Amino acid sequence: MLAEAAAAPRPPAAPLPPVKTRSLLVHVGREAMACEFEVVLNAGQHKQGTDAAVAALDLVDRLEAQLTVYRDDSEVSRLNQRAADEAVEVESRLFELLLQAKTLSQLTAGAFDITSGPLTKVWGFYRRQGKMPSPDDVAAALAKVGSQAIELDEARQTVRFGRPGMELNLGAIGKGYAIDRAAGLLLTEGVSDFMIHGGNSSVLASGSRQLDVNASSNSDAVAANDEQEPPIEQAAKQDNAATGWTVALRHPLRPDHRLAEFKLFDQALGTSGSGTQYFHHQGKRYGHILDPRTGWPADGVLSSTVIAPTAAEADALSTALYVLGLDAAREFVAQHPHISALLTTQGSRAGVIELHPLNLPDDRWRRLE
Repeated sequence: MLAEAAAAPRPPAAPLPPVKTRSLLVHVGREAMACEFEVVLNAGQHKQGTDAAVAALDLVDRLEAQLTVYRDDSEVSRLNQRAADEAVEVESRLFELLLQAKTLSQLTAGAFDITSGPLTKVWGFYRRQGKMPSPDDVAAALAKVGSQAIELDEARQTVRFGRPGMELNLGAIGKGYAIDRAAGLLLTEGVSDFMIHGGNSSVLASGSRQLDVNASSNSDAVAANDEQEPPIEQAAKQDNAATGWTVALRHPLRPDHRLAEFKLFDQALGTSGSGTQYFHHQGKRYGHILDPRTGWPADGVLSSTVIAPTAAEADALSTALYVLGLDAAREFVAQHPHISALLTTQGSRAGVIELHPLNLPDDRWRRLE
């Protein structure tokens, strides 16, 4: 009987249910605006995806040529050269950007200001070489700062500076604006699921990262793909709901560590911090994010991350909340419920930091360490 039982045919095994895993990604990148811009697509989802991504990066190149202050022939440089003497007509989308920047300056009580270029120069950060200025130099530069003195004529689409020596620098909003424009081009081309980042500090996510129900037999390929992902990691949650895109935030004191993860659904994220540009003077550290109201480097916050509907808004407000500090940032977010933020500050012990989520739902983020 034992032999007969052993020889009896086994019933067919029930098939294992498919396992949802992260699918492979296509990365299309290019150097622009002094950083790496990258479009991330679900592999095989959009036939025209790669061509559209290249076109989006071509647009970023054109926008850099228009917005940069490091080329004398850019539209913004020409504006800086002439607008103190006469009203200068500008391209319509650039005018809209300047109008948005002035509005954001008003909303943040001047903590965000695109006229702070003279301060950046006097502190040496214009060429990424920090130096300690004299109080007189700071005061002289500060006299040239103030977005309220930008005269914008909507009917004529012209710009004029109300103070001598004023100049515009769109460094705190330009990357986000370029990402928004690139995203608009992708959507126009029918590409709905993608992520774009500029230098890993400015991100826009559209749609979702695909979950592949057949990828369980191809785990080696998935792992290899994960190793090639940029420092802001894309990782979809394995559930039946819309997955969005997940991005990770670097630790402000240990940039080789990830501090937190955010889940983005048709949203943008911007992060500001002074972890890479700073100098020491007489034992004190001075970062490159300057307070346009005082002329001195902002202090008290290690990093500021903002989630907003657009990348331009996320970029500008991450800088503004960094400058405002924790208490004022908390008040600002309470007054603008479409904004979420995570600020980090120094903890009670060296090397320990505190995280301060502001209007950030528990199911949209988690701390990693």
